[in-house]
Parts: sequence; C-alpha cells; structure tokens
Amino acid sequence: MIAELGQFAIIMALLAAIAQSILPLIGAERLDSRLMAFGSQASLVQLLFVILAFGCLTQAYIVSDFTLVNVAENSHSTKPLLYKISGVWGNHEGSMLLWILILAVFGAAVAAFGRNLPVTLKARVLAVQAMIGVGFLTFLIFTSNPFTRLLVPPENGRDLNPLLQDPGLAFHPPMLYIGYVGFSVAFSFAIAALIEGKVDAAWARWVRPWTLTAWTFLTGGIALGSWWAYYELGWGGWWFWDPVENVSFMPWLMGTALLHSAIVVEKRNSLKVWTILLAILTFSLSLIGTFIVRSGLLTSVHAFAVNPERGIFILFLLAIAIGGSLALFAFRAPSLKAGGIFSPISREGGLLLNNLLLSTACATVFLGTLYPLFMEALGGGRVSIGPPFYNNTFVPVMVPLLLLVCVGPLLPWKRADLIGVLGRLKYAGLATILAILAAWYITEGGPLLAILGLGMAAWLLLGTLSEWADKIKLFRAPLATSWQRMVKLPGSAWGMTLAHGGLAIAVAGMISTSAWKVEDVAVLKPGETISVAGTDYRFDGVRELTGPNYQAVEGTFTVSQNGEFMAILKPEKRLYNVQKMPTTEAAIYSTFVGDYYAVIGDQVEDGGWTVRIYREPMVTWIWFGCTLMVLAGLLSLADRRLRVGAPAGKRKQGKRKQKSHQNAAA
Repeated sequence: MIAELGQFAIIMALLAAIAQSILPLIGAERLDSRLMAFGSQASLVQLLFVILAFGCLTQAYIVSDFTLVNVAENSHSTKPLLYKISGVWGNHEGSMLLWILILAVFGAAVAAFGRNLPVTLKARVLAVQAMIGVGFLTFLIFTSNPFTRLLVPPENGRDLNPLLQDPGLAFHPPMLYIGYVGFSVAFSFAIAALIEGKVDAAWARWVRPWTLTAWTFLTGGIALGSWWAYYELGWGGWWFWDPVENVSFMPWLMGTALLHSAIVVEKRNSLKVWTILLAILTFSLSLIGTFIVRSGLLTSVHAFAVNPERGIFILFLLAIAIGGSLALFAFRAPSLKAGGIFSPISREGGLLLNNLLLSTACATVFLGTLYPLFMEALGGGRVSIGPPFYNNTFVPVMVPLLLLVCVGPLLPWKRADLIGVLGRLKYAGLATILAILAAWYITEGGPLLAILGLGMAAWLLLGTLSEWADKIKLFRAPLATSWQRMVKLPGSAWGMTLAHGGLAIAVAGMISTSAWKVEDVAVLKPGETISVAGTDYRFDGVRELTGPNYQAVEGTFTVSQNGEFMAILKPEKRLYNVQKMPTTEAAIYSTFVGDYYAVIGDQVEDGGWTVRIYREPMVTWIWFGCTLMVLAGLLSLADRRLRVGAPAGKRKQGKRKQKSHQNAAA
C-alpha cells in the first residue's frame, strides 16, 4: 500500500508541475493576477506530493520491503540504518527522486521567499522551474519507476554497493545535488528574463543568492567526495580527473564565473547578455553531468544506470532543455539593452577576465571528459585522457587567474590605475618572495615549479589579507576605527575574503601533496618495521573483526619518529557478506604539516602482509580551505543585501509600472 501511495504521489506531482508550467505563463502574458498566483500554489502542492513519494520510498528501505525491485536490488536486512536510508539515493531510481525533491524544494523556496519579485517575473520563473520538473518526473515514471513491485520477493536483498556504505557517501550525493539543482533557479531566472526582454541590477540581485546557495553546496559536495576518495579507496589520492569528478567540477567552474558576472550586472549594469548565457550554460552542464552518469556511458561506482532507453530519454530532455534555451537566447539576446562602458583596466575588466579564464578552464575539462566518448561513438576506439592532459591544459589557465584574484577587488569600477593598485600590494609581494625563499630552504631546492606554486598560493593569501586590511584601514587609522570598520563589514565582504583565502590554502595543500608525496609498498611480517620519509612504521600484526554485514582483517601499526611514539594506525580490509566485494579502510593520522597514511592488503604465501604507506604533506589543507569556502558562501548568504532583493526604491518603481499596465489592460 505504501508503494502504491508513492506511485500516486509521483503522478500527482507531475500533474501539478504540468499545470504550473502552463498557467502562470499565460497569466504573465495577460497580466492575470490569479493565474500568476497559481504558480506559487502549484509549486507548494508539487513539493508536498514529491515529499510524500520520497517518504514512501524511504520507509520501504527502513523496513526492508523487498517486494519493491528497487529495495531488493539495493538493500539488505542486516545493513545499518544509516546505510538503509542513504541507500534510497544510492541507486539510479532513488537518486533521480532525490533530484526531483530538491528541484521541488527550490521551486517552493522561490514561491515562498520571492515576495519582492515582480509578479510577472516570478510567475515565469516558477513556470520554467516546473518545466524542468515535468521532464524529470516523466523520466522517473516511464523509465525509472522506484515503486515497481517484485512478484517473488527474496528473503534478503542484494545489498548496497559496499563502496557507498560510508558516512562520507551518505551525505555527499545530497550536497552535490543541491548544488546541481540549485543552478536551475538561475537558469529559470535567465529564461524568464529572456521572455520579458529585461535584465537589470534588480534581476542580478535576485539571482545572486540562489546561485550562491548552489555554489556553496556544490563546493561542499565536491570537497566531501574528494575526502571520501582519499580515505576510502586506499590509493592516497584526493583527485584523479575521473569523468564523474569532472562533471561536478564543470558546473562549479561556470557557476563561479556566474557569481562574479552577476556582480557586474548589479553594480554597473554591464555584461547582461554574458551573464544570461552563463546561467544557461551552468545548469546545462549540470544536466550533461546527469546524462553522462545516469545513461551508463561511464563504468564507475557513481554510474548507477546502464540502460540505453534511459540514455535516449535523457538525451531527448537535454536536446529540449539546452537546445531550446540556447535557441531562445539567440533569438532574444540581441534585444537586450547594452550596459555601461568600462575601461579594460577596471574592476569590470578584471571580473570579465576572471570569467574568460574560468570559462576556458571549464572548456578544457569539458573537452577532456567528452572527447573519449565522442571518439568511441564515432568508431575511433577507446581513448584514455588522464591527469597529464589536464596538468598541461587546465593548470596553465588557472595560474594567471590565481595570480589576479587578489588584484581584482582592489580595482575601482569603470577605470583604474594598475600601477597604483599593485603599489598597494607591495608588502604582500615582499612577503611572497620571503615565502618562496623559505619553501626553497625547507624543501632543499625543489621541485622548482612546486615552490613557485606555493609562492603563488602565498601571494593569493597575502594579497587577500592586504585587501581586507585596506578595507578596515588597518595601520592607517586608529585601532578603534579599524575595529569599528571591521565589525561593520557586510557578510558578503567577509565571504569574499574567506573564499579567496580558503582557495589559497586549498591550492597550497594541492601543490604540496602532489609534489612531495612519498609512497612505499612492502611485504611485512609482524614485528617488522618500514621507514618512509623519516618515519618508522612497525607492523604489530593483524586480527579478525566481524561487522554488521561484513568480515574484516585489521592491521596494527605503531608510528614513531626519531624513536618517539606518534600514533597507532589500524587500517582494515573488509569483505562484505552479500556481494563478496572487498573494500579498503585506510588508517590516517593527521597533523598540521601532513598525514601519515597506512593501508593493509592481502596476505602472501610466506605469512607476510602487503602494506602501503604514504606520507601526504599538507593534504588536510585542501579540505580546510574548502571548508572556509563553504563558510564564505554561508556568510555571504547571511548578508541582508542578498536577502531583501532589489532596493526599496526600485521595487516601488517596478510596482507602479506594473500597476499602470494592469490598469491599462483593464
């Protein structure tokens, strides 16, 4: 009965979405307030039905209802409760239902919090948002129904993929999906603006908080996935340029460009057409990522679906959503009024250069991800594109961007004196040179490019701090005055400083662990010791463990340096009872300067065990920097200026114009 209720809820949600995608558009065209208001009501109804459907599927997982095909194939009665719940989205059908739930939440949020929006714009935004929902609800019902019954249910299920039975993977997909789907709101605003033929500062002010929300969660989701891969897969790496990693990274790059471009629209009424295009492309990349992962084109732990019918359906949705939006853009964009003129050396120019570099970097990742698929589809055989390609294409594009990040905020609007701006960064430059010399001394002279990379990260961090100090007039005014200015800094100012500073810290961690990582593989018997990067690891032996749904072998290592005890590491090698799939649970001891990382493998014939030991310099800086970036997004969202919409004067002016139109229509 619960499954049938969930099926009914999905169908009702589809009907509500269809009505929401049509009637508000008609109301906006006719200036009919009742039809326009229907969009808000329908979005709430749609959300309630989707919540009901998601709740029904979750309940089926919790009680292990193996009469559902979806539950039988992705759960087991002995699985811990956390992984029963996370199993809801640990498969194709459930993950698509989660996608639709988040989409409905964003649509209802626009309806609930968009009271400052012009009613015609709000109606069109909600209609476009509902059109996306129609596509995915149709896809769910006809190709990916999570409530399909099983005639002969098994006593127990097939269990969830053991790699997904981890706390990191329990929360990683929802965060990632909030980022993916959150960009749909910016997309809907862009399409609505093209229909109305109007983009102004108020429009940009309304778009920014939704874009910032998506960017914040996508940043957290990518970081969490990277952290999971680092400690769970046992390879000691944090990023491999895997296609599934790339499809989440591409909308992040384009979304970052969109955030900066929207600032120019809001402050200077420039780059309007470009910002609209970025909003379309950012969400389009989210949809393309869905197609790549869900269609089965990739063989990966993340690729849940291997079904040509689903792939063709998603490809059809992509053609309508992306092709239709780009066609509308080509038709309507020329009618948008051009914005203000600015000098190339200005804050507008700096943000435009930021956008161009981010877009170019995204294009290189896009090419590297899809080129092998195109070649295989055209009969060219399998082509492998790995880290060397991205190191030679992506990194050179990002270097100038990172060097310029701390310069841009110091540039005034419209026209700037570049020499004068660089003069304000002279102390940051001197400190950067000292940092490079210190890195050269500590690392004993190499590698040179890595040392220069650390200098670049230091420049970014010190330049960001210099810009913050300049805002509060630190050392240029009495400390009491600087304190007052600091306290009064808006949330968005703090957010920018933290985001740029967090990026600098993360980059330093990426460079350090890539350049100075040390790895050693050996066969050890209990009591034997291996020395890696000046640290001793004594193998004390193994013991067998029994988990709730797996058997494990746990090794014990005593870590010491110069004869002094540091830590005990206990890595595991697990074998899950149902799927008979082994997994690695690395043991990690983290410090400020790096990680001590141990992995235990298989036993060999002479009684020894294969072990892998890694020394990971500054690797935790990556996730600390990403955490600062997430905090930066949350602080910026707390800024009242991003929550009130357009300034009061502009809102009143817009309401007067709208009222005059309604009177004329009457």
